Amino acid sequence: MFGMIKNSLFGATEVTEYKLLSSETKEGVNYEVRRYDAARYASVCSEGKSFDQAASDCVKRLLMYTGGSNDRGEGMGMTAPIAITVFTRDDGAMSRRFVVGLRLPSRYQDNPPAPTDSSIKIEDRPGMTVYSLQFGGFAGEYEFRMEASRLTRILGETAPYQRKQYFCCSYDPPIKPYGRKNEVWFIQEEP
Repeated sequence: MFGMIKNSLFGATEVTEYKLLSSETKEGVNYEVRRYDAARYASVCSEGKSFDQAASDCVKRLLMYTGGSNDRGEGMGMTAPIAITVFTRDDGAMSRRFVVGLRLPSRYQDNPPAPTDSSIKIEDRPGMTVYSLQFGGFAGEYEFRMEASRLTRILGETAPYQRKQYFCCSYDPPIKPYGRKNEVWFIQEEP
């Protein structure tokens, strides 16, 4: 437990790099189009819980893993953002299925420690282009849903993005009181 706290509060945070393809403003709302390279992630799946319950439980498991609960006992450092994949129902509302993912630090991309928690999977995620909308404050299910609705409205019906899933991203530890950064990512359909 101490390793998790030390790692998340005092360790260096490696922010996931991307290539900015464009920065757009529509109806007074700024969003970006970004390209992320393929990377290896640690992830935990949750079904049947609310967004906030799933986020809390799964993030804690991932922080334990990166804090040293792995076959090497190594504290790996933190990466940002924590990306929660939200799967939507036919009416566009959140289902109760989520995948919480944390990109492994660069030095562990080729040879990550094995998790001691069997619910954590190491997965290779392909590169992707996203529409990204940034917002501040403490964010839970309500805030992410509102921002996803705003991005949906701004992009309109013809934008080429996946409508069955999107990402809710948080960059800051839960105890950071101000200057918080969150984003909603819609995955652009590849031509």
